[in-house]
Amino acid sequence: MESIPKRKTPIAIVDDDVGLLLSMRATMVSSGLPEPALISDSRRVMEIIRTNDFHLMLLDLLMPSVSGMELLQKIKEELPDIECIIITAVDDVDSAVQAMKFGAYDYLVKPINSEKLVITVNRALERYHLRNKLALFERHQSFDTLKQPSAFQYMVARDPSMAMVFHQMEIAAPTEYNVFLTGESGTGKEMVARIIHTLSNRSSGAFMAVNMASFSRSLFEDDFFGHVKGAYTGAADEKKGFFEAAQGGTLFLDEITELDPGLQGKMLRVVQERELYRLGSTESRNIDIRIISATNTDIDETIRKGLFRKDLFFRLNMFHIHIPPLRERKGDILPLAHHFLAIHGQKNKKEIKSIDTDLCDLLLHYSYPGNVRELENIIAKAVLLESGPTLTVSSARELVPDRDRSGEKEESLMSLEDLEKRHILHVLEAMEQNRTKAARVLGIGLRTLQRKLKEFETPPHAPN
Repeated sequence: MESIPKRKTPIAIVDDDVGLLLSMRATMVSSGLPEPALISDSRRVMEIIRTNDFHLMLLDLLMPSVSGMELLQKIKEELPDIECIIITAVDDVDSAVQAMKFGAYDYLVKPINSEKLVITVNRALERYHLRNKLALFERHQSFDTLKQPSAFQYMVARDPSMAMVFHQMEIAAPTEYNVFLTGESGTGKEMVARIIHTLSNRSSGAFMAVNMASFSRSLFEDDFFGHVKGAYTGAADEKKGFFEAAQGGTLFLDEITELDPGLQGKMLRVVQERELYRLGSTESRNIDIRIISATNTDIDETIRKGLFRKDLFFRLNMFHIHIPPLRERKGDILPLAHHFLAIHGQKNKKEIKSIDTDLCDLLLHYSYPGNVRELENIIAKAVLLESGPTLTVSSARELVPDRDRSGEKEESLMSLEDLEKRHILHVLEAMEQNRTKAARVLGIGLRTLQRKLKEFETPPHAPN
């Protein structure tokens, strides 16, 4: 079977089951979607898509002649902008996840739920338009072309690299996509998430920020799913979990990779099915939330190590925004320094109006392992130490390391273990022994920091 509508269509479905093709076409048309092109012979697909402007392909995974996986790879090689959805049997879910690694947008499992089909197709088309819209300004990064600049008034940025981030936020915000934020600790991921929420259609709903590193395995289900009265000893009243508390709004999951691997399947089910069961209840509850996740780790490496589920990542990463570290956006350093000077000067009732040029030079050449958060700490402490009207090097010299070449050479000859220990202890001292803050600056979980500090207390084994 081969059916190409006379009116231009952005959708094509490829499946050797003619009955399924006709059923899916009926579902799409009745829901208001464009009539799709239907192709039952997978050998014809590449020739057809070269002469039609399709935005979305739905591909059955198992077909004679040319499989859906082969077609996906050919399409992504030749026409990478086309979004693809894989259609799979229940026992082929692993293959579908593999297909998503090759560039598929999502997958649908047979028998196909009509409502889920329509939602997935709409979101895939939305993603196509969103990606192409981003490509239009990718080389023209400018703060002047933001549509709602007032939404960014509390996020100080002048560097061109942040103009792209702001545009991505502005474009992603009105969609229903789950957004995945990456960036080192202290780059402002929660602030980015809040602005996306403010610009979204969910701005009247709640914004809930949750740090995943702070939840133990035993508390996760109760805190996220909630419970009914009498669910367990001590459950005197019913309780809403975070998912329900954020209903109609946005749930921000910071440090998402800290979620115990054994609990990620439970998270996946809620994200995928948009429903949950409170502890002690057999009644399902529908969830209408948008999830923004964030991590300061290398997510690809985390997945490779088996510490984070690929299928959960695919569901959370419908749109990705990377926030560059402060050392890569030099244009932001001095504006941020003056911004923090004004804030902490006022807090401490000090009339410090400017920053000395030597200190400016020192600030510009520092690497900021703790990013914006560390810069604020440096300025805040320097304000306390400064007695004059200008913030000087003398008030910040101990806070901003100014190593000479010999010091760098000496440090470069240290073992990796000793270098790590020195850096961790340096950050811990800068954070006044606050382990939670130090862990954030270092970009590691609190439990990881505590383990390393315990290792530092244990003397190394003597050689045999």
